[in-house]
Order: sequence, then C-alpha cells, then structure tokens
Amino acid sequence: MKIVACEIDSVGNDIKYDSLANAGETVFYTDKVTEDNATERLKDAEVLCINKSQITDKILDAAPNLKLICMFATGFDNANVKACKAHGVDVANVKGYSTDSVAQHTFALLFYLLEKLRHYDDFVKSGDYGNQEHFCLLDQPFHELAGQTYGIIGMGNIGRKVAQIATAFGAHVIFYASSGHSDCTDYEQVSLDELLTRSDVISLHCPLTDRTFHLIDEDALSKMKNTAILINVARGAVIDDDALYKAITTGMIGAAGIDVLAKEPISQDNPLSKLYGYDNVAITPHMAWASVEARSRCVEEVAENIQSYANGTPRNIVTI
Repeated sequence: MKIVACEIDSVGNDIKYDSLANAGETVFYTDKVTEDNATERLKDAEVLCINKSQITDKILDAAPNLKLICMFATGFDNANVKACKAHGVDVANVKGYSTDSVAQHTFALLFYLLEKLRHYDDFVKSGDYGNQEHFCLLDQPFHELAGQTYGIIGMGNIGRKVAQIATAFGAHVIFYASSGHSDCTDYEQVSLDELLTRSDVISLHCPLTDRTFHLIDEDALSKMKNTAILINVARGAVIDDDALYKAITTGMIGAAGIDVLAKEPISQDNPLSKLYGYDNVAITPHMAWASVEARSRCVEEVAENIQSYANGTPRNIVTI
C-alpha cells in the first residue's frame, strides 16, 4: 500500500520506523498534513498516518485513493470520523500502547507535589543546604501515600494500572465511572460527589466526551479537600482552567499536576500560565504518553494496523 506518514517529529526522531517503512511504499513527513499541502502529498496515498492533524473534507477530497487513516494515538477526535466515513475512509487508532508510561507519569507528578520536591531541590541547589548546620530540612512537611484515599476518574486500562500502583503503596482506591458504567469490581465504585469529598488524591484517566467536558469545574473543586492533590493526564478540557486557577490561588485545593491542556501548547491567556511560580503546581508538556518504549510500541501498532487492513483483517477500526 502507498503510505504517507506525517508528523514524525511529534512521535520522535529517537525511535525506529522500520516496521512502518516495511508496511508499504512509505513517504515520511515531519509536519502535519494540511489543506494547503494535501493535494501534493495525498494524490496517490492509500494510507495516511497522523497524530494531531485536523482532517477536513477538503483534505479528504484531495485524497481520492485514501482508504485508511491511522492515528499515532488512542484519541481520534481530530480525525473527523464522520467525514471520513462519508468519504469511504476508515480510521484506526492504537490502544494500550501508553498505559505504563501514563501511569508512571501520574505518580511522577504526584510524588513531586506530595513530597514538595521543587522546594527541597531548589533549597539544595541554591547553596542554602550547604550553609546550614542541620543535616536535613523539614520546613514543608509531607505525608505518605499509604493510608490515603486515592480517587480515580475513568477506570479503563490506565485507570486500572494506576489503581494497582496506588494499592501497592498502601492507598485505598475508589473510582468514578466517567462513562456512567463500569464492570470493575476490584475497587470501590462511588458517585462523583463522593469521590470528590473523600479523596486525598484524584487523578483523571477518562476520555473527553460530552459527559466529561469541564467535569472538574468550580463546583467540583469546591467539594474537594483543601489538601487534595489533583492530577490530570487525560484531556485538558476535562478541567475548567479558570476554575482550577481560582482553586489554587485561593487554597481551595492543595496542589495540581497537569500534563494536558485544552489548547496546546499553552497560551499566554491560559490562566494556568500565571501559576509558574507556585510550588504546588506542576505542568508538563503533554509528555505522559511518550516514553521511548511507548512511542516505539505506538509505531509498531500502527504498522500492524496497516498490514492487517491490507490483508483484509482490519483491526482497531473506530466506530461511531
């Protein structure tokens, strides 16, 4: 099959693409496919691989031979599945490749905030530690995760992995099914209000849907403990940024670790950009999914999606 793979820079130049190159006659591009370059790039393409490119009717019209769009991701909102279906184009995503990576980053953010690591790291690097008489510094106390209540919103593959790790640290896990239903019986399932009021830590692992858009708004934040830590490694728009800014600056909650934003990269008008000096806020650049291993698995899975499609046994096709 004739394959056009765009946005390679967004997946990384430090991993191998041999499996994708061997899946067909493949042309690689570092940037997005757009309405301006689609006619040139896609005139013969049967498969298009993308990450964040916004697929429009004009792009699809410029690709008369296109049969399949493969996402370098689990999410597929930008693929415009309805328009693709109308043009006879299937969309395939990649599931489960980033579970370990996202779960790991969840706890990287959590422990950075829980143990006040920015404060203590800055203290040592400033030279102040070397100039004091005591062997340690305890001016900002921290607590153990063991014995705390860990609330999870979205009990999919990543949510379950996080639950396993939190349990291993001795936390009691409760969860809210963001879809409205879950068959998970390994952990205590509760309502959203109960999760908000009971949890010492809350991490978000749900997709962005009509149900979850601004799920964490001012009302939700007001129900949380003023010592609670909120972690978002799901989708940015699950949280109302204005409400989170208010919650942090007024002490409504204890801390926040954010890896995803509604608009990326972060813009100057995002209120969270005013929190860079806060020790109780950690913002990372949408990197939770992106361990070397996870990105390598992602490329391998995309190649498998293409080969399976070519063999008449399509896999991971998105249905709506």
